[in-house]
Amino acid sequence: MDNKELIKKAADLISQSKYAIGFTGAGISVESGIPPFRGEDGLWNTTDPSILSLSRFYRDPAKAWIDIKKVFYDFFGQAKPNAAHKALAQLEQKGILKGVITQNIDNLHQEAGNSKVIEYHGTCSNMVCIKCGKKYRSSDVKLNTLPPKCECGGVLKPDFVFFEEGIPSEAQSESQKMIDKADLLIIIGTTGEVMPAAYLPHMAKRHGAKIIEINPHFSAFTNSITDIYLGMKAGEAMTAIMNNL
Repeated sequence: MDNKELIKKAADLISQSKYAIGFTGAGISVESGIPPFRGEDGLWNTTDPSILSLSRFYRDPAKAWIDIKKVFYDFFGQAKPNAAHKALAQLEQKGILKGVITQNIDNLHQEAGNSKVIEYHGTCSNMVCIKCGKKYRSSDVKLNTLPPKCECGGVLKPDFVFFEEGIPSEAQSESQKMIDKADLLIIIGTTGEVMPAAYLPHMAKRHGAKIIEINPHFSAFTNSITDIYLGMKAGEAMTAIMNNL
């Protein structure tokens, strides 16, 4: 079956679904200029992953913040939603998509217009004090002096999940509720290798959900749970699907 037929089939599944949800990884944001973490062009090929080590952060937050600012605020902060983000927002506005579970921390789903977004790994958009727990909008925090400090004097940490840190309990429980209801999962741009997030599509499949996967490269899901695989860029595939709805 060629891509044209697969896109039509995917569009039919989406239009017939009663509870469709999106499940996204770094690949959906590549067309926004954000590199994936893993793979041939991944961020970890040029940047030491230890910048997201929780123990390193606590040991020397000033030094850790130099790399964190460069990668996650100077660079990521310039990104804008692409056609794939916008298509998911349009599907929600049409009442077809019930929400998005994202492994991304870039806030691009919200910027595109999605209102129901579960940020499984947290977000760049907030910071939290490691001393008193107070949260701040990142846009309200000046990064001229590092590390940024809370009004209590404690160091601020980006409110996303570091290595050696658990998934926020609310994100886990809300994701599980959506997965339990889903009859269709649109997986975009994830390798399916990062646990525990990668378990979620498998749970949906066990509950009977159909799986549409969009990824230029095969993932851990492709030959195990995927019903329709579109080996395309996220924006290209989602635009084509929207044109067939």
